[in-house]
Amino acid sequence: MSTPTRFPFLPRPAGSGSLDLAPLLPACLSRNGVDVDLVGLVDSGSSFSILPFDIGARFGLPWNSLPHALTLGGIGRGIPAKMIALHMTFGPIGPVSQLFAWANSNDLPIVFGQATFFMNFDVFFFRAQSYFEIQPATAATP
Repeated sequence: MSTPTRFPFLPRPAGSGSLDLAPLLPACLSRNGVDVDLVGLVDSGSSFSILPFDIGARFGLPWNSLPHALTLGGIGRGIPAKMIALHMTFGPIGPVSQLFAWANSNDLPIVFGQATFFMNFDVFFFRAQSYFEIQPATAATP
């Protein structure tokens, strides 16, 4: 088992103090020589990792030519999305390949969700202490 990397809970944009601290993860996404630094919400309740349209467009991908269309649920209910693979680096971890639902909307936050963030990493939340830890996923034990 590897040693987890610790990250502080950070204030949400336009938040109101300690009640609005969240597991926001600074990361760099890259593809074909394009790097995008961003901050996303680590959200175990989200089925997919999500990118707003303007962030995904920075990678120069042709939206209309991409296969694998899906429709988002939750806060993105009804918004069309396309699956894209990007390399992700955060803290000392990476680059690792991650799938994102590239939403056809800029009204959604950047989210690191079940597919594929939580499939590749074990995440431990310590909200009372205002930090969370991430490590590469370990094999399940019987």
